[in-house]
Amino acid sequence: MPKYEEIANTLRNRIKNDTYPAGSLLPKQIELVKEFSVSRMTVQKALEILTLEGLLASKKGVGTTILNHPFLTKDTSVLSYYEGLSTEMEKANRKLESKVIEFNVEFPDAAIQEKLHISEEEPVYKIIRLRILDDKPFILEHTYMPIQAVPNLKKEIIESSIYQYIKKELGIKITGAYRTIRADKSSEYDQTYLDCAVDDPVLEIRQIAYQQNGDPIEYSRSRNRFDVRDYSYLDMKGN
Repeated sequence: MPKYEEIANTLRNRIKNDTYPAGSLLPKQIELVKEFSVSRMTVQKALEILTLEGLLASKKGVGTTILNHPFLTKDTSVLSYYEGLSTEMEKANRKLESKVIEFNVEFPDAAIQEKLHISEEEPVYKIIRLRILDDKPFILEHTYMPIQAVPNLKKEIIESSIYQYIKKELGIKITGAYRTIRADKSSEYDQTYLDCAVDDPVLEIRQIAYQQNGDPIEYSRSRNRFDVRDYSYLDMKGN
């Protein structure tokens, strides 16, 4: 992820959690340059993104004002962000817990083999965990990871942050993700762990995350109740 997108994500989270409340002034660019140790141009690109999203307005002689943001709730996540939910919520100063529902090793079926580019002889972790945000059910994750790519995965890691383990302990850089979004009917799992009614729709994000060498490291399905989480995506096109 480019540095200016990381800065935009950090500032967006500060706006979401009212560290920078609506009507207040954003710190001056020179202060942001010092905080993030980047060039002024990088900060300006980050601010351009937030301005296009309707979160900021700049006026000469006044500064950059935080606008009232009707489309941005505290549980709106940026679809292009793939650093992991733990990192995202840590930056937003939110309390996130993980409850492991299933953690097994199995041989992949044809669908998982295709998603992870592996053979039927290569075992995978099958992980189902409930992410609990501020003491409320938030997301139900169904995840598959090749054991060869993510060795020595343990329950205590899954209860914390898998992505932090991958990056800090294994030294693997996740460079991108392919995502699809779809609506679905609630399953028995959703009804049990997300407190869904039988007729509640569920929003599902399917993701294949890639490491730096281009190999998939994760295939997951993240499911949340229709009224719990929103996703945003900024589409910037040149002239």
